Amino acid sequence: MTPRIDFTSDTFFRDPPATIARLRTAGPVIAARFPLVGEVWITTTHETTAQVLKDGATFTLRREDGEIAGLRWWMPKLITTIANNMLTMDEPDHTRLRSIVDEAFRRRAIMDMQPRIRAIADDLAADLFANCSPADLVQRYARILPLSVISELLGLPPADRPRFIAWANSMSSLTNIAGFFRLLFAFRKMRRYLETRLQIAREQGGEGLIAELVQVEREGGQITPSEMVSMVFLLLAAGSETTTHLISGSVYEVLKNPALRDWLEEDWSRLPLAVEEFLRFVSPVQFSKPRYVRRDIELGGVRLKKGDRVMVMLAAANMDPAEHDHPERLDLQRKPNRHISFGTGFHFCLGHQLARIEAACALEALLTRWPRLGLAVEPAQIRWRRRPGIRALDRLPVFDDAAPAASTKEAA
Repeated sequence: MTPRIDFTSDTFFRDPPATIARLRTAGPVIAARFPLVGEVWITTTHETTAQVLKDGATFTLRREDGEIAGLRWWMPKLITTIANNMLTMDEPDHTRLRSIVDEAFRRRAIMDMQPRIRAIADDLAADLFANCSPADLVQRYARILPLSVISELLGLPPADRPRFIAWANSMSSLTNIAGFFRLLFAFRKMRRYLETRLQIAREQGGEGLIAELVQVEREGGQITPSEMVSMVFLLLAAGSETTTHLISGSVYEVLKNPALRDWLEEDWSRLPLAVEEFLRFVSPVQFSKPRYVRRDIELGGVRLKKGDRVMVMLAAANMDPAEHDHPERLDLQRKPNRHISFGTGFHFCLGHQLARIEAACALEALLTRWPRLGLAVEPAQIRWRRRPGIRALDRLPVFDDAAPAASTKEAA
C-alpha cells in the first residue's frame, strides 16, 4: 500500500531520506496525489527516474493538443504564456529554443565569470550583518547572490535588483491561494519589465545575455516575441531560485556539523567535490515537471496507460541505495557521485555550470569572512517553505559568535 505523504510538510522537508525510504518500499513507481497537479505516478528510484527523463518519445511534457502537463484548466492565461518555454517543450521545439540560448551562452563564457561571482559573494558576505545580528542568510545572502549574478549576466541594470528580490520572494511564497495571487501580480509586472528590456535591446543593443539573444534573433534564430519573453523570464527565475536554496541548504548543513566546515577550511580545493554532494543531498529541486504517458507502457513493473501523468522524484533518485552507498548520509568526500539534480537527457539543466560556481563561491566567501558563523537558533526551530517540489528554507538566522544558539532564540 502506498503511504500517504504530504510533500509540502515540514516533516518531509526536514528529513527527505526517511520519507523517500518509505515510498521506495511501495515500489519503484507509485501512485500519489501531488499539490496543484493532482493524481500522478511518481518514480522512487534512479533507474525509473532516468528512464522517464531520457525517453522523450514516450513521456511527453505536452499532450497532442499542446496542453502542458503541469497546468490546470482554471489557471490564468498569463501562467500558460510564461510556462510556454523550453522546459515545457518536447522535440523539435525544445531543440529550436535550446540552440538559441546555447549560442547566447557560448558568447558569454560562464567559466570566465568566476572571479566576478566571487567578488559579488565577498561583498555580500561582508555586508551580512550590516543591518542587524542575527541575520537571515536566505534574504541577506543566498537570494541576493544568484539574483545579482543572473541580472549581470542578462545585462539588467543594478538599480532594478530590489524589484527582482521582491518578485523572487513572491515566487517563493507560493504555498496557498493568497500566495498564488501574489505570484500572478508579480508575474504581470515582471513580464512587462522584460518586454521593455527586450525592446530596448532591439533598439539600442547593449551588453549581456539579453542583447546576445536579440542578436541571435536578428541573425535568423527561430523564436517568437512571446517565446523570447518566456525565455528571459525562465533565465531570470530559474537562474536564481534553485541556486538560492542550494546555497542556503548547504550552509545549513555545514553549520549543523562543524567538522564539515573544518574539512573544507583545510583545503578549499575540495569545494567542487563538496558541492556535488550538496547537490545530491540537499536536492533543491525535488520533483520534475509532470509528463504525459504517450503510449501504454510498463515502468518499474507497473503498467501505465496512455494519458496517465508521471513525475520523476529527483530527490528519490539521489537517495537510491542502488546508486549511492549510505545515501542518507551527507558525505562531502563521496566519489563517484551519480546524482541527478540537474536532470538528464535533452532537458539537462542549461545552468549547471553557473549553479556549481555560485555555490562554491558562496560557501568559500561566507566561511572565509565569518569563520565563527553559527546558527542563531536550534536546528529544530528551522522551517521550510510549504512549496511543492522545491526544498526551500524559509529563514536561516545566523550570527558571528560561538555562543550557544539558545541565547538568541528570538531570531526564530
